[in-house]
Amino acid sequence: MKQPTITTQLHRRDCLKLAAGSVTASLASTVFAKPALTSEKTSAFKMGKAEHCIFLWLGGGMAQIDTFDPKPLGDAKTKPSRPGSYYASIDTAVNGVQVTEHLSQTARLMDRLTVLRTVNHRVVDEHAFATNLVHTGRMISGSTVYPSIGSIVAHEKGAVDPSVPAYMLIGIPNVSRGPGFLGAKSGFIYLTDTATGPAGFTRPADVDETRAAARKSLLEPLQSRVPSESTLADYRAVQEEALRLAGPDFMKNFDLQRESSSLRQRYGGEFGQRCLLARRLVEAGVRFIEVSHNLGFVNGTGWDTHNDGQLNQHLLIQELDTALAALIADLEQRKLLDKTLIVVATEFGRPAAFDSGGGRGHQGTAFSMVLAGGGLNHCGAYGTTDDDSKLPVDHPVSIPDFHATIHASLGIDPRRELLDGSRPVPITDDGVPIAKLFG
Repeated sequence: MKQPTITTQLHRRDCLKLAAGSVTASLASTVFAKPALTSEKTSAFKMGKAEHCIFLWLGGGMAQIDTFDPKPLGDAKTKPSRPGSYYASIDTAVNGVQVTEHLSQTARLMDRLTVLRTVNHRVVDEHAFATNLVHTGRMISGSTVYPSIGSIVAHEKGAVDPSVPAYMLIGIPNVSRGPGFLGAKSGFIYLTDTATGPAGFTRPADVDETRAAARKSLLEPLQSRVPSESTLADYRAVQEEALRLAGPDFMKNFDLQRESSSLRQRYGGEFGQRCLLARRLVEAGVRFIEVSHNLGFVNGTGWDTHNDGQLNQHLLIQELDTALAALIADLEQRKLLDKTLIVVATEFGRPAAFDSGGGRGHQGTAFSMVLAGGGLNHCGAYGTTDDDSKLPVDHPVSIPDFHATIHASLGIDPRRELLDGSRPVPITDDGVPIAKLFG
């Protein structure tokens, strides 16, 4: 049987990025510097009761000013161009909260979600560093590989149902999503094709339960010689998990044909089908599912909307709108929305000004993330940015605060310490949950 792919793969490019990160470790002390603004965050907070998290990843940098934090219209065609939103804005189900016209379906469900409009960091020039920061809550530093938020959740909570993995990734794997110093047991199982599911978990037709059990018994004498608390022991545990999951009981979760055609159509295209699969995995008991929206061909650039990528950005936004609204409504109909926190995340935002090609550059000083469901006290939008959506006016949210809010919603104390060998490492870098959402 083909060896299933579990946990992260450390590619040569990742190694180079980690090595380069040691040079920039001195920047870490400034990455989370917060504006001197008032905030409702407090060290006293309630723990949430969500059981699952679906983490929708918009790789490339979603333009908050064109989606969830609209401002007055700009014009990319005038000379010089006029800063502002690219699209008109519309009202939502929450009085006083507007979004872009291309989020019309989500707008009707705005009372089930909160846009965090004042997320901020200082990593803007390099996608990989910013992606790692948003996934791990920390800058790359020396030889330490920090665990991703998905791996921390898997480590702390395990799967809701022990018959499935705790952490799954629907997208391309890399070190930013991985377990870091927590080890392979806190890693993920991934798939890139919703139609076939994870590679390697389907047995060949001639290998039935009896033959699979016989093959497993052949490994046992070798496994018994592996020292406990070793890297090999960690790998052995992962191998045993792979063998346990292999077969039809696990793989049936990936058969979207079990869903009605009307529901599949409601979710939309490939990204929507990934979100539908995420809902099925929630029902099966998976704790944390990351879903990548990486369909760059829709507008030529994906969410990295430099130059001409801006022209068809609305197609990406509409695709997100369709899938997100369907996911919220579907979970609510199945009485799973309060148990499932939906997160929409991206590595940074976009400035109000247009670049020379008519697109937008990178901006980390203020951008938007979205939280939906999860039993939180939603308010449509949290925090206010200035007229250009460049800086927080009130209630700034750091990346550690963003992580702390997710952890707390899942009943994980963000102040708890993990162990990197014998060195204690707090789950977040002094992150504080947003108390208003737990009121």
